[in-house]
Amino acid sequence: MTTTAQRSFLWGPLLFGAYGVIRLLDGLDGVKGPGLAWTTGHLCFLAGLVFFAQGFAAMRKAAGSDLWSSAGFWTGGAGVVALAVQFSVDITTGLMADSHTEMAELTGDFRSVPGVDFAFYLVGPLLFFVGQLLLTGRLAVLRALAPWAPVLVLATSWLTSAFKDLIPLGAVLLLLSYGPLWRTGASRASAVPSLRARA
Repeated sequence: MTTTAQRSFLWGPLLFGAYGVIRLLDGLDGVKGPGLAWTTGHLCFLAGLVFFAQGFAAMRKAAGSDLWSSAGFWTGGAGVVALAVQFSVDITTGLMADSHTEMAELTGDFRSVPGVDFAFYLVGPLLFFVGQLLLTGRLAVLRALAPWAPVLVLATSWLTSAFKDLIPLGAVLLLLSYGPLWRTGASRASAVPSLRARA
């Protein structure tokens, strides 16, 4: 039977990828948002964040809730919150605005509030990937994930930050990174106590 944790490792990246695909389709006319595609894509991402948060908790538990995995969990959780705020604002401004220009102005008003740009746009979202890197790195050390899993997470972070049109590719990389976890859940990490003694 597929567990909640297994579904989180599958659906988080899939919804991330769905957002990326819808984003590309939304931009075919040269303008992204507002409209149905904009709202739908962002809702997919928000739903994906819920699954990512569940996955972070499962990875922390699989690693024995040690210092490294706990740091990854809380760091990634902070990133989830930052992205949730950012995407919620995007949805709200998209529903309020009649044009892309008006939507951008509304978002600009929010970002002009002291501390908002730093917390929810510049630094906060990066923590989402830093947390994943710490968690997958720890599970790779414990041999619950392949040694190249954190490399794929790092590649996803760079690709999707530098080239947002590559978000669908980034989602595929995350699926590959989490492969053992969404195929068999945390069972591959069940030997963590014995592995930790050698790590």
